[in-house]
Amino acid sequence: MSVASILLLGAGLLPGAGGQGPTQGPGGDRSTLEAVTEEQARAVERGLAWLAERQESNGSWIADVGFKLNEDYSVTGRQKGHLGVTALAGMAFLAGGHLPGRGRYGTVVERALDYVLSCVSEDGYIFANGSRMYDHAFATLFLAEICGMTHREDVQRALQKAVDFIVRSQNKEGGWRYEPYARESDMSIVVCQVIALRAARNIGIRVPKSTVDLAARYVVDSAVTQDYQGRNGYFGNDPGTFCYQRDRSSRTSFALTAAGVTALHGLGIYSDELIKKGLNYLASEQERFNSAETGRKGHYYFWYGHYYGVQAMYTAGSPYWEPYFEELRRVLLSMQNPDGSWPNKVGPGPAFGTAMGVLILEIPYRFLPIFQR
Repeated sequence: MSVASILLLGAGLLPGAGGQGPTQGPGGDRSTLEAVTEEQARAVERGLAWLAERQESNGSWIADVGFKLNEDYSVTGRQKGHLGVTALAGMAFLAGGHLPGRGRYGTVVERALDYVLSCVSEDGYIFANGSRMYDHAFATLFLAEICGMTHREDVQRALQKAVDFIVRSQNKEGGWRYEPYARESDMSIVVCQVIALRAARNIGIRVPKSTVDLAARYVVDSAVTQDYQGRNGYFGNDPGTFCYQRDRSSRTSFALTAAGVTALHGLGIYSDELIKKGLNYLASEQERFNSAETGRKGHYYFWYGHYYGVQAMYTAGSPYWEPYFEELRRVLLSMQNPDGSWPNKVGPGPAFGTAMGVLILEIPYRFLPIFQR
């Protein structure tokens, strides 16, 4: 499919107001509910219990605030209330079937929601303790999932403001970066914004078509294909991968490719050669990615790579989903600590690793609207 065709398809991004997306997705038969093993369910419960015990009284989770810097993590605020981690932890409880004020962990979710709402600025930027656009996107996604489940008017108002901020801060490239209104973009941040917009639009929040079109062009232009003369051979990037930034010398990786495929899905593009090649790349590289040092120590690359990789594979369905998830589940179960947490040696810390580990294992539960096909 040509770039022009992809953009035309992408222009139909996001189902209509309140829509749930196609009932018969791009991966074929959805009738078989994936089995959740007893060991998997126990791991989720232990992870949620660990998170619940470590929630602060103000509803946040403590972690190192910062940003990725090459292979490392630059800490700008050590052991602070972390907006992004709080949003991810809150979603972990939602994905386990827990709602604000209801059920075993209802109070935990309610407190997390209160904290996120307290961080919404007048201009719509969700911000706390030096957080960045990553955190704004995760917080927006959390509000969208809460809003879709509870229909609370206060959450809807905050969500619309947060979405409007994402729209306003999109740059001319069609993307976003660490700080609002940055001139440059990168795939790891673009995917966060796209998924947040997708979740919001699914429940009727206004998202301009122009924002969607620009984002679709950015993601498509970030894919490595045979059409980009000189890039593949000279820089060694494999066709099917996605670049960190949209220039010919930018790097590719497993995590960025997972982000690129998931971003295309979030933009309403499900069937295309870019996606097929990306999925094949992820399937072929999963074992190496898992066995790398970044995987064994729960590096942030490992977590965000699989957070988006598992969504890409789940949306695609058979034959990609089952072998990918079964192997990933095996790895995650072997990585869980005796206290129920998961490691994150390079990144915000164990609250981040645990929220990610739980979320990934909960995708087959299908409680979160954004994780439904």
